[in-house]
Amino acid sequence: MTAQDLKNLLLESDDEFRELAARHQDLEQRLHELSHRNYLSEPEQVEEVTLKKRKLQIKDQMEDIVRRRQQRSVIPGTSEASARG
Repeated sequence: MTAQDLKNLLLESDDEFRELAARHQDLEQRLHELSHRNYLSEPEQVEEVTLKKRKLQIKDQMEDIVRRRQQRSVIPGTSEASARG
């Protein structure tokens, strides 16, 4: 199973992952709005930096969930590659 397949499965079956993905998308949308402005006020510049940091934190949380799920699917005592094959 590829990482993207696992992410799709988690979107369907894991409430925490789905919630994180939705929050990540919300932040992405707001950053997109800010990036299309010709000028950002100082508060908007601070917001942009804060949103980028928060988005990265959420992405890290999502990757942790993916990593934990991948580790659970590996047979103890084998490498991930040999467990797949």
